[in-house]
Amino acid sequence: MKNIIIILGSPNSSKGRLSKIAIGRAKKCLEIFNPAKDMILCTGGFGLHFNISKQPHADHLKRYLINNGILENCILPFANSSNTVEDATKAKEILLIYEAKEATIITTIYHLKRVQLIFDEILAGIEKKYFGVPNNMSEKSILKFEKHEINAIEGILRDGLYY
Repeated sequence: MKNIIIILGSPNSSKGRLSKIAIGRAKKCLEIFNPAKDMILCTGGFGLHFNISKQPHADHLKRYLINNGILENCILPFANSSNTVEDATKAKEILLIYEAKEATIITTIYHLKRVQLIFDEILAGIEKKYFGVPNNMSEKSILKFEKHEINAIEGILRDGLYY
């Protein structure tokens, strides 16, 4: 089986317009995608904190990828998740169906440590590569996200993962 590139969900507008974070992750996928050896898995369903549009976030990602040259048959069924742990558990289900041995996970740099912690546990036995893409948010926004990530990592280390 081919390598699966997993693009983690991130915010979009109520009309489905991808945020700069989402576009950054999608652009990294476009940069590294090789149709001879890769398939793409878009994650993200619905959630008040990232998507209140009528379509799952993964659908907006898929549309962006297709509009930028990716063939539809290179995109796997979505992982309709609402958080990072669900990204990993739902991605695992799909990776098992497709008998994937390798996964490349794309997120944003501020989110990378927590993603590695979660995916290393849930996708144990699958070879993984990680990409944390930079972002161009304001310093205030970055600090807010970084604080959230620190608290979330501390919670995982203290309480373990629930899935």
